[in-house]
Amino acid sequence: MNDHYPFELLPLPYEFDALEPFIDAQTMEIHHNRHLKTYVDNLNAALKDYPQYHLMSLEQLIRFVCKLPVTIQTAVKDNAGGVYNHNFYFSIMGNLNQRPMGKMNCMIKKAFGTYENFEVALKESALKRFGSGWAWLAIDSACTLKIISTANQDTLLSTDLRPVLLIDVWEHAYYLKYKNKRVDYIDNWFNVINWNKVEEILIAEL
Repeated sequence: MNDHYPFELLPLPYEFDALEPFIDAQTMEIHHNRHLKTYVDNLNAALKDYPQYHLMSLEQLIRFVCKLPVTIQTAVKDNAGGVYNHNFYFSIMGNLNQRPMGKMNCMIKKAFGTYENFEVALKESALKRFGSGWAWLAIDSACTLKIISTANQDTLLSTDLRPVLLIDVWEHAYYLKYKNKRVDYIDNWFNVINWNKVEEILIAEL
């Protein structure tokens, strides 16, 4: 798959119904095949007439968006962020009914005391995000776990934080099943974290 223009819609690493009953198949299909695809298509459209940027990776476009022509900065920032965030979100889920183990388990206990405290902290961050956005678990320059929230399609790539997990709290991520009850979506979402994948991401970032 290309990590430069033209960007492609990455396939889900599981079937649309794999996260049932916590996230329904229809939501997953619409979320991936329509919402994410729109970000991919819009990003390609923004870059189409600028071949000098066609070899930049997704992360490079986000990190150095201020160096792009002013006329496409907003479109690239929003849509590249949408692609990056959604790819990350879909990659760290799987209906495995897990708890963190290994290094992640140790770091969660060090940062939050218990796994339950971590859930409370991430849930609080996700609920406090006004409007659309994300809640992230990331590691800082001291390799300490931090929870942070971002709006819209903003990423952590312009910070010194390295993401290892995130939850999507845009309404399109949950509205078909949970309507306006974001809290119920978040509570159920903890059942579909693929902690094996999160551990893999963590180890790569340490």
